[in-house]
Amino acid sequence: MSKIIYTKTDEAPALATVSFLPIVKKFTKSSDITIETKDISLSSRILANFSENLDDNQKINDDLNYLGELVHDPNANIIKLPNISASIPQIKSAIIELQQLGYNIPEYPDEPESNSEKEIKGKYDAIKGSAVNPVLREGNSDRRVPSAIKNYAKSNPHSMGKWEENSKTHVSTMTSGDFRNNEKSITLKENTEVYISHVDVNGKQKILKNNFLIEKNEIIDVSVLNKKDLIEFIEKEIDDAKNSGILLSLHLKATMMKVSDPIIFGHVVKVFLKNVFEKHSETLNRIEVNANDGIGALLNKIKGLDNKSEEEIKKDLNLAFEQGPHLAMVNSDKGISNLHVPSDVIIDASMPSMIRNSGKMWNKKNEMMDAKAIIPDSSYASIYSATIDFCKKNGAFNPELMGSVSNIGLMAKKAEEYGSHDKTFEIETDGYVNLVDINGNVIIKQKVYKGDIWRMCQVKDEPIKNWVKLAVERGNATKDPVIFWLDEKRPHDIEIIKKVKRYLKDYDTKEIEIKILSPYNATKYSLERVKKGKNTISVTGNVLRDYLTDLFPILEVGTSAKMLSIVPLMNGGGLFETGAGGSAPKHVQQLTEENHLRWDSLGEFLALEVSLDHFGKTNNNDNALMLSKCLGLAIEKLLISNKSPSRKVGELDNRGSHYYLALYWSEALANQNKDPELRNEFKKLHHLLKSNESEIITELNEMQGNKVDLGGYYSVDNQLVEVIMRPSSTLNNIINTH
Repeated sequence: MSKIIYTKTDEAPALATVSFLPIVKKFTKSSDITIETKDISLSSRILANFSENLDDNQKINDDLNYLGELVHDPNANIIKLPNISASIPQIKSAIIELQQLGYNIPEYPDEPESNSEKEIKGKYDAIKGSAVNPVLREGNSDRRVPSAIKNYAKSNPHSMGKWEENSKTHVSTMTSGDFRNNEKSITLKENTEVYISHVDVNGKQKILKNNFLIEKNEIIDVSVLNKKDLIEFIEKEIDDAKNSGILLSLHLKATMMKVSDPIIFGHVVKVFLKNVFEKHSETLNRIEVNANDGIGALLNKIKGLDNKSEEEIKKDLNLAFEQGPHLAMVNSDKGISNLHVPSDVIIDASMPSMIRNSGKMWNKKNEMMDAKAIIPDSSYASIYSATIDFCKKNGAFNPELMGSVSNIGLMAKKAEEYGSHDKTFEIETDGYVNLVDINGNVIIKQKVYKGDIWRMCQVKDEPIKNWVKLAVERGNATKDPVIFWLDEKRPHDIEIIKKVKRYLKDYDTKEIEIKILSPYNATKYSLERVKKGKNTISVTGNVLRDYLTDLFPILEVGTSAKMLSIVPLMNGGGLFETGAGGSAPKHVQQLTEENHLRWDSLGEFLALEVSLDHFGKTNNNDNALMLSKCLGLAIEKLLISNKSPSRKVGELDNRGSHYYLALYWSEALANQNKDPELRNEFKKLHHLLKSNESEIITELNEMQGNKVDLGGYYSVDNQLVEVIMRPSSTLNNIINTH
């Protein structure tokens, strides 16, 4: 039997689903739709990878692996909620929590020595960063703001900070020595087995990655970020921020680029705290402080020292903060800076937020200041500099009048632009890194120095064909201009452009405008249209897909969590994603402190709507189509009625919004005339939900205001969470029994 797979993930989205999923199952039960849950949370993925360490009663299924197989099935229908893209500090925290719960899993070995430690580290490294998405995304991405959300944003515009032409805010990026400027790219003409080798200055060879296959017509590129150039760049920019009197802010993607970006982050920390690391090097090495984990990890490590040593280091830390430039803050009240945790400041969320707020970020005094946005690698830094330049010249956008920028993203079959994980290495000694075929022929050779970051990426031919096809289909459906964001001066993009021009010839494009523009020019072109209220389709690779589907929605509708994200799987199935989860940790914090969850499940509602529609069409299930149509009407009414979660305790929160969605969904089903059986079923349900509205809302709101215990963070106690997330006995009785 066909079914819809609901993923269990992490943090606020996972908590919200505990409240919402019983409603979904209630509404779909009579329509021969099976809802099945698969756990791809960080804790579940850790336990599944260390099954041999667990007792039989502790072992769990490897649900991510199961879904990795399922996405190849033409009948696949998966609703994927936001999950933790784990940094090393997050993985270590999850390990501690699971160990405390009695799971015999090993520590994370920062510097593995034995083969067993290397194996352990390899297992954890396979879990960290964006480990889920490449497995599930067996198709390219179609992301856009739904019309209901767009119309609501125009009628209820979010706040936008005023831009001044003399704003000092700007982007600083490298002009040489980075991935963008060191890149080499080729398209292979035949299936080729290759390996990656490092050869030092004495000719000694070390295999970095064993044999793997590159397919015919596959694009490969290699690049290296030079440590020396990076450090010089960081030093220069820190001095400039100090002299200019503006905030220093670092913007990386330590979750997606999980090997390279933590290393870059660590270099910034070490330069900013240069005197601390030099003066206390012996102590910091002894307690295994890793700058890549951030200032927060350093502070935790020194707590184990004697009082005198701890105070000396703290004194020098405070001196560094006083003598350096102002640091952008993640949480001013708690003293958490931009350099505390690598996963706290994610470029695709932090840069749009800065731009929306007049180009300003928060300092330690909780004041907003102009900022220097450091984006070391220049590959895509230009999209943010173009946006800032545009706002300085034209002022802030007006959400009431803005057009929209949708995205067709190349990501199928693990399509990489930069930031590949299993082919990114920190270089141990001077020499060369070679990509070599099994016959010993060097395909690409690159000079490297100790501490450099070398990476290789791959993009297969079939996903590119599908990507071009999707772009043309969207263009013909909307008649909006289709813009391929590709730089004819970048080696990787040059190879992509050749294929785009070839595959466009296979389609009728007479009715649509198609352009190929560099990221800077594409940004400028799209912003000019957005300002005039016109729509544009952006067609990008995987990294830009991630960046743009935060940038434009945050400017247009105030958040990226309300995006409609469809992944038409290449074998015919569907993956339906539910928006971003970047603010989820703060939401969990508020829940535990005040029993109020402000997480908005709108992305989940939208994903369910298109999932039901897909289910109905692929299984000839008219009930599913009706459920989808009526859910869409319910979502519109939810927005118009302002029943989304409030930020304030004692008011409607996530659980209350679920009730109102159920109320409006049942109302729409009760009022339709196409299916009498559904109408009669949901007339009864709607009556019960409506007649008990006052009692249900009272039960949902009055229990707020107190601390609650989830029994964990990464691995919560399901029974405790069930009680917390379903606190209305009246609503539970209606959903469970009627």
